[in-house]
Parts: sequence; structure tokens; C-alpha cells
Amino acid sequence: VMGKLGIPLITTNRFNDPENCEQALADKCADMISMARPFLADPFIMKKSELGVPEQINTCIACNQACLDHVFKQKIASCLVNPRACEEDAWPEAESGLSMGQRGEKVAVIGAGPAGMSCASELANLGFEVDLFEKADSLGGQFNVAKKIPGKEEFHSTIRYFSNRLSRLNVNIKLSCEVDAEMLIAGGYSNIVLASGVLPRRWKIPGSDRDEVVDYLQVLKGEVEVGDNVAIIGAGGIGFDVADFITHDADDAGFLESWGIDEEMEERGGLAQPMRTVSKRKVHLLQRSPGKPGAKLGKTTGWIHRVTLRDRGVKMLSGIEYVKLDDSGLHCIHENKGEFVLPVDNVIVCAGQVPFAPLKDELEKRGVKVSIIGGALNASGLDAQRAIREGLALATELAV
Repeated sequence: VMGKLGIPLITTNRFNDPENCEQALADKCADMISMARPFLADPFIMKKSELGVPEQINTCIACNQACLDHVFKQKIASCLVNPRACEEDAWPEAESGLSMGQRGEKVAVIGAGPAGMSCASELANLGFEVDLFEKADSLGGQFNVAKKIPGKEEFHSTIRYFSNRLSRLNVNIKLSCEVDAEMLIAGGYSNIVLASGVLPRRWKIPGSDRDEVVDYLQVLKGEVEVGDNVAIIGAGGIGFDVADFITHDADDAGFLESWGIDEEMEERGGLAQPMRTVSKRKVHLLQRSPGKPGAKLGKTTGWIHRVTLRDRGVKMLSGIEYVKLDDSGLHCIHENKGEFVLPVDNVIVCAGQVPFAPLKDELEKRGVKVSIIGGALNASGLDAQRAIREGLALATELAV
């Protein structure tokens, strides 16, 4: 198209990496590149590119959760990976001028998920000496699970950003390290931040202890082999993500082909016949509460998830009462359809999370100053946006 219009051509959408922008310009795909959301994620994106430090860019992950979804709710736009966006007066971006430890206070952060990484990096930026403990062998926490979901691979970029920032700020990162109260008390910390995350909520009905019942973490981590007949308990964000994950065979033709995008522009409007098929798995996505499944998903993305799963053959039902699980299958009662039984090879439980903060009581009993953030504080409706924001807010509070 470029060169045939007689006017400059600007291209946009999902350009979040200056290297890709430069490549598009070099390939003469456009005269200019337009970006919007990436500047919410990192207002210094162009400066960092110019300085040759792209690894320091806080990359937009196109989640829409705090920008477009906020706008459609008449709320101020912000950014999941950068809670400073549009609130710069509350949390100035400028470095504190103090090197790590110069404040003379030492803080331990337990858990290197979104909340922990956010808090630890900001504490170091504000002059605290910071030890960041993580029992897993890598940074990221729940991000390492989220990045396995098709379409959410860019969480890799968020982990890369925080990993780089923590390193530049000289945070003492201690991986594969599970701490106890005695170890922390002996460390002489002025404050201990518990960002130890969540555990999947257990499902309690007769038969819920059977072998075919697994939780979403086991599935996404590849710890279990999922059968062909599946019931998913819970139709919130995690339930939809798991349904997407286990039915992705329906998009084996490829992303563009599955959505009917003609990259060669031979079809009118660049729209071809979608080649998405029905998944080989028979999946039922079940919701206990009445109303539309996935009603609380993001305004700008929820419809995409529902359409995708519908086209893949996923059956979505709400208003379900779970009776029991036995050799016949999952026994349910639907508010309109009455009693029915679903033959299942697996039941995947996505019924929420509970806070995981096992050190809280012992530390508080010993008189240690403890702060709790993220899922360890409140697992209800937890998302990375709130976790990262709470990490930044607590670090700022401790520096006052």
C-alpha cells in the first residue's frame, strides 16, 4: 500500500518494541509508526531505545485491563505494568538519588511474583537495602503461569523488565530459598514484606478427592495429562484461560488463518474464511452463579474470549449446582435444565484462590514489623494490576 496512496501512511496496533518499529519502516511497510499504550507502560520507551538499552523498557503487554477497560468504565486510564501512568504526581518517576542501602534500613521481601518484584525494586530505588527471597528457581511467580496462556506470552517481557531493574538496583535476589521466621528475625530487617501469593481454592463436594480432579496450576505447569472430556469449575478469568489453553488445538492452522486474516491482501478487506476448527476435547465451562459466563472479564477483551471458546466448541453453563463426582461423571443441577451428568476424564478446578502467608502469625507474635501485599493479603479478584500497584504503594509508604 505504501507509495500508492500519494499521502504518508501510518501503521499502528501492537507495535510495542522499537526494534519492530524500525524493522517495519526499513521494510517500507509504512512511513510512520503510531503507538499509544506503550507510552503508558513506559513513557521513556524512545529514550531507552535511543540510548541502546531496550532491555530496560517496561513493555506494554496489550492486556487493556487498566487503560481501555478503565476508559470504558469512566475511570482514569492507567497501566497494569506501570501504575504510575496518569498518577505521576503521587509517585514521581525520578530516582531518589540514594543508592541501595544508603537509607540505612534493611527490608526483606518474601515472594518474587508481581507484587514482590514491584515492591523490592521500588524499595531499592528509594535507598533501602533489599533482600528478595523466592522459593522457586526463577523470578515471576504467577507470571510464569500466565505466560503459558496463548496470547499472554508477553508476560515474558514483564519478567525481563523487573529482572533487569532488580539487578541494576543491586537487590539481593535469593532464588530457590524458602525462609522461616527464625531466619528472617536473625536477618535484622526493619520490615518484612510478605508477597508470598496464593494457593488454589479447594473444591469440596462428594468425590472431589478423586484422581481425575486437578487444579489449574497442575494443568498449566504440565504436571498432569488432560483427557478428552473435561469439566472446568469456575468461569472467571482463570477458567477462561484454562479453557483456552486446553482447546488451542482448534487453532492449529495458525493465528492469522484461525481468525481469517489474509496477510497477502488478496481477499477484499484482507478478510478470508476463518480456519478455526472445533477442539478434539469436549469441554464444559461451568459457573455456579447465574448470569453470563465471564461477565466480569475485561470490557474490551471478554467478548473475544467468549467468541473464541464458542467457536472451539466449548459449552458454557451458569447457574450450576455441583452434586457429586463418581464413576458415572460429574452430577450437576442446572437452574433451568434440571439434573444431568457429565462424563469426565478430568475436572479442572478454577474456583478462585486463597491467601498464602504462612509466616504472618509467627512473625507478628515475635514482634516483627510485617507488611502484606498482593494475593497474600487478599486473594479475592486478584490480578497483576493490583499486585504491582500495591508493591509500589507500600514501598512509597515505608520511605515516608
